[in-house]
Amino acid sequence: FEVLGGISDLNAVNAPIEVAIAIGTPMIKKNILSQLDNKNIQYPVLIHPSVIYSNDEISIGKGSIICAGSVLTCNINLGDFVILNLMCTVGHDTIIKDYASFMPSVNISGEVIINEGVYVGTGAKIINQLEIGKNTIIGAGAVVSKSLPSNCTAVGIPAKVIKQN
Repeated sequence: FEVLGGISDLNAVNAPIEVAIAIGTPMIKKNILSQLDNKNIQYPVLIHPSVIYSNDEISIGKGSIICAGSVLTCNINLGDFVILNLMCTVGHDTIIKDYASFMPSVNISGEVIINEGVYVGTGAKIINQLEIGKNTIIGAGAVVSKSLPSNCTAVGIPAKVIKQN
């Protein structure tokens, strides 16, 4: 594929173009997108052919990327620019808001609300009926068994808040 250059180059493109933003860090992803103001840019949804997902009320926002081996059950709402890396699972009745990023093998149980800008490390697990606050970071391998507030970092089994971001 042709390398187009930086943000100013993308903003100068005078023809329709599709751009994928495959950046894991939510704040960097959001910052770059805020600088792209070219009306010719479209952000496709990219879903690997091996992804298993229900045809029952799944909504996937623009620019979202779902990688190989992931499984999505039913009644799921993914916001814009969400990344589900390799082999993630998302349970029923889950809402994931814009810019959230999930590293490989994250398991999200049913009826979970994950707010904007959340980053979840490799192999973490979020049990059912919880809410994860905006801009929260969950460490690799953590098991989240209680809802987490916004703007914090949580690690461990069970996950505990270790700092405010």
